[in-house]
Amino acid sequence: MIDLDAYFRRIAYSGPHTPTFDALSAIVAGHTAAIPFENMDVLLGRVPLLAPVALQAKLVDQRRGGYCYEQNALLRLALLELGMQVTSLAAWVVWMTAPGAPVRARSHMLLKVALPASPDDAWLVDVGFGGHLLGAPLRFVPGLVQRTPGGTERIAQNGDVFSLEAELPAGWTPVYRFTPEAYRPVDYEPLNWFTATHPGSIFRHNLRLERLTPELRAGLLNDKLTLRPADGAAQVRRIGSADELAQVLEEVFDLAPAVSAEELFERIPKGLGGAWLPPDG
Repeated sequence: MIDLDAYFRRIAYSGPHTPTFDALSAIVAGHTAAIPFENMDVLLGRVPLLAPVALQAKLVDQRRGGYCYEQNALLRLALLELGMQVTSLAAWVVWMTAPGAPVRARSHMLLKVALPASPDDAWLVDVGFGGHLLGAPLRFVPGLVQRTPGGTERIAQNGDVFSLEAELPAGWTPVYRFTPEAYRPVDYEPLNWFTATHPGSIFRHNLRLERLTPELRAGLLNDKLTLRPADGAAQVRRIGSADELAQVLEEVFDLAPAVSAEELFERIPKGLGGAWLPPDG
């Protein structure tokens, strides 16, 4: 599996190794604070490896982050070792898409977790959605509005389809939609390959970073850095040089870059309001 002690050191978790809700909550909060979402490998033309040894080496030992398949696969392994019941799911991402936009293939991994003490209760757990990280488990009760460290969310249901929704100033906004079918680790291999290699994949053309701590939600889209303190207004600025990018990676995201900051800065689109995609993407 993984070196659980090394993982816990990485996320600064020092609590008991027990399958309880308190442990689950602390692990999720520690994970999103310590292991940022990042897609540097995909931007550089690499397909992330999902084997446990690869996840351990990259996200735990090398002070790197990863995207959903890596982040939630690593968390899944840790929760299973603690004796929690984990169901892996796959979702259609609809975050910030125009109403009526064509449905894309499923491209996101999330987890549904139950605890031995209350197996009939379940929690939506997701440490890998870049754009709106969840810093806490959500009780799997459709319609229940839940306040988390990074915002306010709810799970909606329409027949067999569930949606994660976030409350924004404009109202409730869907993040992704999913059905309850369980996925095995091997089922994510083609999804990972598709997301990392398809010409229209957002991660092939843009650098996306996100870290969520109790004090701050920090996000980087290419050269646009957004800092949202828990008790204040968002601060937005542009990254103007490779040296500044290196400083942000170290001081804001606590990340070791996959390549030099100069190479990363040269690759990213600049001066845009949102992500860049090829015309036919």
